[in-house]
Parts: sequence; C-alpha cells; structure tokens
Amino acid sequence: MIGTINRDELKAKIDRGDKFHLVETLAPEKFETAHLPGAVNLPPDQVKQRASQVLPDRDAEIVVYCGSSACTASEDAARELERQGYTKVRRFVGGKQDWINAGLPTESESPAQAAAV
Repeated sequence: MIGTINRDELKAKIDRGDKFHLVETLAPEKFETAHLPGAVNLPPDQVKQRASQVLPDRDAEIVVYCGSSACTASEDAARELERQGYTKVRRFVGGKQDWINAGLPTESESPAQAAAV
C-alpha cells in the first residue's frame, strides 16, 4: 500500500534537510520549467528502465509527485517502484500545482543544465 504525504509534511522534510528522494513523474520539459526543490525527474514510462540508476537504494525513503491531485503519473510510478522492491514509497497527492498555489518555491533548469544531466 502506497502511503501519502501532505504539503506541510513535505515542506517540513525539505526544510529540515531530511534524507529522502523527491521524484517528479512528469515529462522532462515540464520538470525543466519548474520542479520542487531538490527533485529529480523520472517519468512513469521510464521507471521500469531507469529506477535502479536514479534510485539505487531500494530502502531509501522516496516521495513521488506529479502535476496535481487529478494526475495519476505519480501513482503509476509509485506502484512500479513498489513492484521493483522499493520499500518506503510515498505520494504527494496534491502535486506541483498544490505546492505552487501555496506560494512555495520551485526550481528550474536551463537547457544547458538539463543537457549536462
């Protein structure tokens, strides 16, 4: 069963500097435009092939999110991560839109930075 985390809990984890992986499950161009601080990009259609490279520790805490509560990409990615043996996967259901609506900061990448990844 995939657990959830709300915006306030997620913000507190980021502010405290907790050790966890924050994963945006949207297309790369949406990630490059704006993503939550410290997030990495792993679209759901790439989880099966790339999860072990992006998230090598299957026991690490992972929080996945997508665009909004109506978006199912993070749920799909979380299910696939659990199928692959990841043990601490949670979903920020409100997603990027909830974060932005609350006036919280996002990061973005220039095309040059994205190409270097």
